[in-house]
Amino acid sequence: MNQIEIPEVESFEELDLSPVMRRSLAKAGFEKPSPIQSQLIPLAMDGLDVIGQARTGTGKTAAFSIPILEQLDSLEDCRDPQAIVVVPTRELADQVGREAERLAWGYPTEIAVLAGGKNITRQLRQLNNGVQVVVGTPGRLHDHLQRRSLRTDNVWCVVLDEADRMLDIGFRPQIERILRKCPRKRQTLLLSATLPTSVQRLAESYM
Repeated sequence: MNQIEIPEVESFEELDLSPVMRRSLAKAGFEKPSPIQSQLIPLAMDGLDVIGQARTGTGKTAAFSIPILEQLDSLEDCRDPQAIVVVPTRELADQVGREAERLAWGYPTEIAVLAGGKNITRQLRQLNNGVQVVVGTPGRLHDHLQRRSLRTDNVWCVVLDEADRMLDIGFRPQIERILRKCPRKRQTLLLSATLPTSVQRLAESYM
């Protein structure tokens, strides 16, 4: 795996973002990119697999959400999920879902949060109606895969957020099943506060 140093930028104007996204960022109160945003967004927009080392509170959700939102096909063109964001907990799934919705201002975007402890009937209805982005916990995503309610044929981006935490909890089997179910020709973004051997092995196997 190659390490690429990307110079930090001072404003979102320096990134290759659409006018709609720039307006959305201004409305959400974003003034300048955080280090993880300025380094990850250009690589993700180029379609590269990326490992980003970042802790909670550094703006990592926007770092992976912005490139995804910028490149989504409309719901009219594709009714199945195009991006899956895997997170360790229900609370983080809700948080990431809310942030993605906030950044999607100006975009007609359908985002579903699939997490344990949530009404699965509502989730099934959402998936059946058409969803572009799915944010979920490994267990519930795995459940939907077994039910065949989560279709992955059109997924072009998978995000593993807080990968070290997910592996610590013991979610590796579910994560690997999710990754194997997605097209081999896809983009994978891995975000982790630390990069222990377990995370590096996962990256080497699937990125």
